[in-house]
Amino acid sequence: MFTTYWPEVLDGYTDVWIVGGDGTLNYFINQHPNISLPMALFAGGSGNDFHWMLYGDMGVETQMEKMLLGNTMMVDAGSCNGQLFLNGVGIGFDGAIVHDLVGKKKLAGKASYLLAILKNIVGYKERYCELNMDGRFLAQDCFMISVANGKRYGGGFHVAPRAILQDGLLDVNVIAKIAPMKRIKYLPVMEKGEHLDLPFVKYYHCGRVVIESKTELPTHIDGEYVPAKRFEISVLPNKFVFCV
Repeated sequence: MFTTYWPEVLDGYTDVWIVGGDGTLNYFINQHPNISLPMALFAGGSGNDFHWMLYGDMGVETQMEKMLLGNTMMVDAGSCNGQLFLNGVGIGFDGAIVHDLVGKKKLAGKASYLLAILKNIVGYKERYCELNMDGRFLAQDCFMISVANGKRYGGGFHVAPRAILQDGLLDVNVIAKIAPMKRIKYLPVMEKGEHLDLPFVKYYHCGRVVIESKTELPTHIDGEYVPAKRFEISVLPNKFVFCV
């Protein structure tokens, strides 16, 4: 068992069991980007979104029983400017929320995320962005851009309700300029993943997307704050194997 570091070499192990949240898992896969061993994730973080996508609300005992059966599943991953992710990349308002949480102790579930949203929901200003999604172009002021591999992040916000972990595609959710009062009104709708038909939302599937802005954009990759002006994001089909 390793509690303070990951071994550099995993020779001699048959599988890897990780106890933690999305951040812990993201750190592990970026330390071992070419791992072929089956992985299992046990919820131990503040959001546990990827755990939910794999195991739903399954309890620890039930999950361990299933792990021992030896069933596995291949899942896609994504790469953003060379960094791997499993949940997604949040650019704009979403990234500003994560910036507000940097260095602060996170509360359970959505509590920390909601507090950061309430602080930023009025003050965040849209940024002009240009997107190239497998040859489809979009240029506009953007409140938020989500490039997702999985359905949800942020402790249960279903930003990409149509995302499938095994489809070899990324789900790009673009939210245009929106007045502060409408942001407040539609936040619960976005949380439930019922926002795709709203007039200021555009939703795409693609294998690769390049996003550019003249100004640095607040951004997170699986909850890690990594601002930039340009993003090269692509899907990595069947990248990792998980015990299910």
